[in-house]
Amino acid sequence: MTTANGHLVLVGTTASGKSALAMEMARMRPGVELVSMDSMQVYRGMDIGTATPTPQEQAEVRHHLLDVVDPGDEFSVSAFKEMCAAVVEDLDDRGVRGVLVGGTGLHVRAVVDDLEIPGRFPEVRDDLELEADTAVLHGRLRELDPVAAARMEPTNRRRVVRALEVCIGAGRPFSSFGPGLGSYPESPFTQVGVHLPRHVVDRRIAERYEQQVAEGFVDEVRTLASLPGGLSRTASQALGYRQVLEHLEGRCSLEEAVGAAVVATRRFARRQERWFRRDPRVTWMDAEDDPMEVLNQVLAYFDGCSDRR
Repeated sequence: MTTANGHLVLVGTTASGKSALAMEMARMRPGVELVSMDSMQVYRGMDIGTATPTPQEQAEVRHHLLDVVDPGDEFSVSAFKEMCAAVVEDLDDRGVRGVLVGGTGLHVRAVVDDLEIPGRFPEVRDDLELEADTAVLHGRLRELDPVAAARMEPTNRRRVVRALEVCIGAGRPFSSFGPGLGSYPESPFTQVGVHLPRHVVDRRIAERYEQQVAEGFVDEVRTLASLPGGLSRTASQALGYRQVLEHLEGRCSLEEAVGAAVVATRRFARRQERWFRRDPRVTWMDAEDDPMEVLNQVLAYFDGCSDRR
């Protein structure tokens, strides 16, 4: 990874308004480009449900890492890291400053800390997925890699399976890849977090789903599901999409699907908050109701990024 040239990483929970805040920053600092650090905005056609910047916004300010892979494709953290590293190198070569807007914690850490990402072992993963009880899998992980097991919630199936996949497939502990997520070394990136009270985030999550449904979210999911091959394993796990797919399969009403999506997204926001709060390198800016309340504060910090390299 090349040395970041005054780039800012802006983090926060889903529906905290960080993307809108970054957009306004770019408007007020002409020439600044935005880099999405969202694991689902990379997929083409998944625009409404991921709150991807509109074509008008993308025409106004240059964005990166939006709509770069097909929804039927798997897209790993390591692939994202490589793609983002190329974007940052290009920004540096052109002398352009960027705001990296992140909500997907592992993707942000992969870039910020240039993490060593283990390879993929699909056959091992397929075998592991045959075990329905995540607690059993976590027990196996405790035996193979107690350090990794202690770093994750026993109920977080995705992380548990991934760690086991690497332990078995690579023949070495998952925790041996780099210093681990519990280490926060010096980084060339400056990180700022935007924080809203939980009840405000909860309200904004519900309002956003209501707006997305009005904008045609259900039709978007229907179109994606009808594509040859449908949605990939990673894409189909996107919040909101999973629940609307269940509705389209006749397993619940639209109202029930949206309600379940709201609940799941609020839980996800809590996990995001815990994840980002653990990083002592993030400087937090607190707003009461509207993220724009901290715009001038974040701009001032951004303007000083180069001095803190």
